[in-house]
Amino acid sequence: MKIVVISDLHGNFDALSALPELGDELWVLGDLVNYGPMPVEVVGFVRSHSEVVIRGNHDNAVGFDVDPRCTPRYAAMADATMQYSKSCLDGDAVAYLRGLPLTQVLERDGRKFFLCHAIPSNPLYGYCPEDSDRWPKELEQVDAGFLLVGHTHTPFVRQIGGKTIVNPGSLGQPKTGKADACYAVWEDGEFQLKQFAYPVQRAEERIGHLPVAEEIRRDLAKVLRTGSV
Repeated sequence: MKIVVISDLHGNFDALSALPELGDELWVLGDLVNYGPMPVEVVGFVRSHSEVVIRGNHDNAVGFDVDPRCTPRYAAMADATMQYSKSCLDGDAVAYLRGLPLTQVLERDGRKFFLCHAIPSNPLYGYCPEDSDRWPKELEQVDAGFLLVGHTHTPFVRQIGGKTIVNPGSLGQPKTGKADACYAVWEDGEFQLKQFAYPVQRAEERIGHLPVAEEIRRDLAKVLRTGSV
């Protein structure tokens, strides 16, 4: 069985539509919307291609009309694009985001997987990079051999005490220093981190037409290219 795991799509349909493989199953670890210019298309694609989808903090923000709790440097971008996402998505799509689960436990090929967007103790907002010393404590809450997380936009695989943490990185807004979209693949009992190039210039052009302030468009384009502002 091949499982493709993606996270943090952020309205970037140019990246999502270029995903080179869907596997037998497509798992999505949240943040379908905000920052990117095509939330409607991204939500539609995910609804059509995946039954395993986790709610991220940006999905939660649009679904419940609440603050996604971004860092100060990203707050203006998040707020402006959240208003845009809400203006584009119909009531059914918003209800879909609102109804997504915060966590999910799945078993495939005799292996158990715990899925959440951020961390088990704080599924929406907890920020835990690869080298954090919080992971052993988080894993105590996980009755599964694999913990799949997103949120940080940086890919990694880390093993602790016989359990494996996998972050596929961000498909729509990677923070790796380059624009290549990130994802992970489970096959033959192990995970592999992958990246691929997509027409980022086209996505950048779409950002240039967003109905938001010029400074926000400029910052969004820079994040898309470099992963930071």
